[in-house]
Amino acid sequence: MKRPYILALLLLFGISTSASANTGLALVHGTGNPSDAYNDYWTGDFVNSVKQGLSNPSLVLVINCNFDKYMWDNAAAGCLAGELSQFISQNQISDLKVVTHSNGGNVMRWILSNPTWDSRYPDIIAKTSRVIALAPSSGGTPLADAVMNGNVFESTLGWLLGYQSDAVRQQQESWMAFYNDNYLSGTSGRPALPTIFESVVGSDVDSAIWDGDSYCAGYQNQVALEVTQNWLDSCSDGFLNCSSQQAAGSLWFKDKQKTKGSEPLSHQQSRRDCFNLDKLVRDRI
Repeated sequence: MKRPYILALLLLFGISTSASANTGLALVHGTGNPSDAYNDYWTGDFVNSVKQGLSNPSLVLVINCNFDKYMWDNAAAGCLAGELSQFISQNQISDLKVVTHSNGGNVMRWILSNPTWDSRYPDIIAKTSRVIALAPSSGGTPLADAVMNGNVFESTLGWLLGYQSDAVRQQQESWMAFYNDNYLSGTSGRPALPTIFESVVGSDVDSAIWDGDSYCAGYQNQVALEVTQNWLDSCSDGFLNCSSQQAAGSLWFKDKQKTKGSEPLSHQQSRRDCFNLDKLVRDRI
């Protein structure tokens, strides 16, 4: 006679445990020092669409940190750790999903790779179940070398990459190779990351003036990225080679495999609601 009662208690306990689990979402921007990443980096359309994948869409944090600094700097990883820790604590987050873009993947990977660096890191690592890295600069970019050398890219890419900052210096290919070999996990021959770190790779840039898809995220940005793509591999998003974007963790998908109309994602479009990217990320979290 006690068996139904015990079963009921177990079911109640299971329901209570499930109900108490809080899933939160953090969006981590790339290179730069935005004061309003919600509007200026991601846009409200992208954020508001993606957060609908949460059971409680209010549990979303948009990071604003100084990612013009080296990834380990207190203004970069320190700021990110502070904002994530406060978000986790205040909302009792038990399951953290993180969406990053570009150099934001490096800053997040620094935290995941160096649990003893900062007392806040272990709890963040324990709570983080998935990182979706949109066009991460895991292997660096030749354009960072070009900017550091002060050539034409410095003026062409200032809106996207910045000007000879520590973060730009860090993203030179040889520098990222050194960090990947010595300080960061997740790349070939290195220890695995403690959580899922999966990349979305942008493979091309469309800028045909007659093609409406070229206007998503700003036509002028597409034109600029089309120019810089001439100095990159045939598979690139105008800022990063595909090999760099998939250097760490695992590949989720390469743009044309899942985007609406099999459209490519330029580096600018991979942080916008272009070609159903927002819906794909929403469903993933």
